Amino acid sequence: MAASLREPPFISSPSSSSCDTDDEGVRGTCEDASLCKRFAVSIGYWHDPYIQHLVRLTKERKAPEINRGYFARVHGVSQLLKAFLRKTECHCQILNLGAGMDTTFWKLKSRSCELQATDKSGSPPVFDEDLLPSKYFEVDFPMIVTRKLHNIKNKPLLSKPIIELHSEDMLQMDGHTLDSKRYAIIGADLRDLSELEEKLKKCNMNTQLPTLLITECVLVYMTPEQSTSLLKWAANTFETAMLINYEQVNMDDRFGQIMIENLRRRQCDLAGVETCKSLESQKERLLASGWETASAVDMMELYSRLPRAEVSRIESLEFLDEMELLEQLMQHYCLCWATKGGQELGLKEITC
Repeated sequence: MAASLREPPFISSPSSSSCDTDDEGVRGTCEDASLCKRFAVSIGYWHDPYIQHLVRLTKERKAPEINRGYFARVHGVSQLLKAFLRKTECHCQILNLGAGMDTTFWKLKSRSCELQATDKSGSPPVFDEDLLPSKYFEVDFPMIVTRKLHNIKNKPLLSKPIIELHSEDMLQMDGHTLDSKRYAIIGADLRDLSELEEKLKKCNMNTQLPTLLITECVLVYMTPEQSTSLLKWAANTFETAMLINYEQVNMDDRFGQIMIENLRRRQCDLAGVETCKSLESQKERLLASGWETASAVDMMELYSRLPRAEVSRIESLEFLDEMELLEQLMQHYCLCWATKGGQELGLKEITC
């Protein structure tokens, strides 16, 4: 029997009350990042018809340097992700660890943007390359997952793509987990690796499949010991894998110290900041954790590599008063990527 899309066929199981009261400051960074992305999308930095169904638009304007920083981040991660999908011909899985309100799964699923399809100009829809992996996993704190699941269940634009790809009549969902044929979202603590692996395997994670792991501003909130354990687990668990990590760098200078102090005032401690001293320290910890290749670039360098036409477009969206502040900010964030195995696929050739 065909599933109704007006009322998504989710079977909700009762969930036990969560005592998830720790890490409030870290969870708050998810809200901050989501609001920044939502604002940048609203003024045209990039196209994302899904984020509005997960994140409210606030009246507060975000600074131009923040918007450009998020544009570079989204562009850089997307370029590496798409390169991995092409190399593996989508016969792979993606694990987005600390995914928050990320919309990548829906953007990969959508072969044409609905807003473009209804363009009043009469132009035909612009079709994107079909780059959906065999399965896409998201993991985050249970409290964040519960909120995202509520939106997925109640917003047809989010639930419909999951249902369309699911071969069964019903999707089982509890307060902290949803598992379907091509998409799963799991509430778990990344510092508890036995729990993480158990939950992923219950959702049919395949360790033999080429795997891309994504961590955006995640490892820095873990102690070096905890993040190293996660990195080693990833390198040891999957035969063929790639990691994309976005977070702070060059944090030993005065600007970096100001960033740390500002976050501490908001009860958010960068527990892993000592691993963010330099691009070299970022690469070294990846290699020391069992990854075979490691690359890193600061976001100002990445920004300078963006297509000139795209840079001109986004720089015309709003006036930036101080280019120096943008440069300082971008020099304190980096994009790192590492690979293990996959020589026959050419994973070592991936760059951004």
